[in-house]
Amino acid sequence: MQHYDNIIIGAGHNGLVCAAYLAKKGQSVLVLEASDTLGGLAATREFYPGYKVGVAHSLSHFSAQIVSDLNLTAHGYIPGAPMPTIGLDLEGKHVVVTRDGLRGVSKKDLDSYIDYRQLLERFAGMLSPFWLKTMPRIGSKKFADLTTFAQLGLKLRLLGKRDMGEFMRVATLPARDLMDENFDSDLLKAVLSWDGLIGSKMAPRSPNATVLAMLYRMSGEHHGASSIPKDGIESLINALHLVLVNAGGQVRCNAPVTKINVKGDSTGLRATGVELADGEILHARRVISSADPKRTFLQLLGAEHLEIEFTNRINRLRCDGYVAKLHLALDGLAHFSGIDIPDGRMIVAPHMDSIEFAFDDAKYGGSPAQPVMEIVLPSINDSSMAPDGKHVLSAHVMYVPYSLKGGWTAEAKANLQDLTIDTIAQYSPNLRDRIVHAEFLTPEDIESSHHVTGGHWHHTELSMDQMLMMRPTYQAAQYATPIPGLFLCGAGSHPGGGLMGGPGHNAARHVLAAGKGL
Repeated sequence: MQHYDNIIIGAGHNGLVCAAYLAKKGQSVLVLEASDTLGGLAATREFYPGYKVGVAHSLSHFSAQIVSDLNLTAHGYIPGAPMPTIGLDLEGKHVVVTRDGLRGVSKKDLDSYIDYRQLLERFAGMLSPFWLKTMPRIGSKKFADLTTFAQLGLKLRLLGKRDMGEFMRVATLPARDLMDENFDSDLLKAVLSWDGLIGSKMAPRSPNATVLAMLYRMSGEHHGASSIPKDGIESLINALHLVLVNAGGQVRCNAPVTKINVKGDSTGLRATGVELADGEILHARRVISSADPKRTFLQLLGAEHLEIEFTNRINRLRCDGYVAKLHLALDGLAHFSGIDIPDGRMIVAPHMDSIEFAFDDAKYGGSPAQPVMEIVLPSINDSSMAPDGKHVLSAHVMYVPYSLKGGWTAEAKANLQDLTIDTIAQYSPNLRDRIVHAEFLTPEDIESSHHVTGGHWHHTELSMDQMLMMRPTYQAAQYATPIPGLFLCGAGSHPGGGLMGGPGHNAARHVLAAGKGL
């Protein structure tokens, strides 16, 4: 009977990052993936003959430190150049945000943007080191934890009195207030607020962590700008897999875990391994789950092994997804009015009210009457996504509720798919003539296909009460859980979701440090 040091549930990017770090330290690692492909929400798949796409269609903040630590470039991962973000305007008066500045706005807004960007980059730089650290438990007296708190305090003090006060004010502002304070252009405001909202259940007026979410996305080497690696996101997943295998780790696809096994007596329980859907039982010193917290604790482990207070906190986690995916297979390039080549990230959200109104529709169980979305044609940067001369359009459609009033019937999906395509076609007159196949995935579909509760990108909402040392909740926010031998390494852990890799990195460091392997 084979016995592993670590069994990792899920071969999403965080599971693979965690596994790679552990394997490189000489630990035996087995990664178990329910589907037939690696990558989780970042997996690339064929959705129509010759056309490929993934739920994730670009990178914005994958950790450069992880790239360096694991030497991913030597295994085929080549980061892409930052893409412009384009706020689409029906009259062709687009707002273009690049790494170097802005186009399509007044001089007043341009001057304001320079100051705004410098300030936010300074704040993001202050927070950046802490995304790759275990956040201490509140009240901890451990030296390492006190050191982390001291480092955070020092970083704040180094901002200076004025900027420190500004950070404390801005960090909890609704996106609407921050934008109204700085800019006049309605389209610019909508575009700049987008990165604080995408993937969440929040809108511009939401009094929560939208600005912190922006700063989180700005932690990457391109300071939040989207990019597509050479050979696509699939190259990142393949590189992580190669590092793991070359270090002696193993991956098994089509191996769904149905149960986390525990044993013990009156003195306590301990995780001992997992059981697969076919009844096979595998043993390990540690089980590390990259699945979302609700799935990990309530489905795979079982509430009967947990204290009622902890179970109640897990039950209360907010994890209803609000993002749908539209995939279009095109027989040629879709042209967008006023854009020579649509090789950037395009935002359809004319103003912040359009975002707010779509949010209101979803809040009451309806689909958006006027969809707002982010559009990328990944085949422009990665020709492997479509046959020669053909293209793929991928759109993140925001504020599509997980639970639709009346349910997600085939008719409801078809109606929203058509409305979304019609909305894009207002900016791309030849779009409908190019479509050879369309696929529309609701959050319910994403939950079913990727085993993510609620179809939520971040596994649980990225908000003030579910961030930092409170993510996902007390007694599980430092990657260890109330069950010895069971750990978390997925997006539901600090620092959060998106293709960043921090949860996998931090969980591996925690496991190694606890075992004196680091």
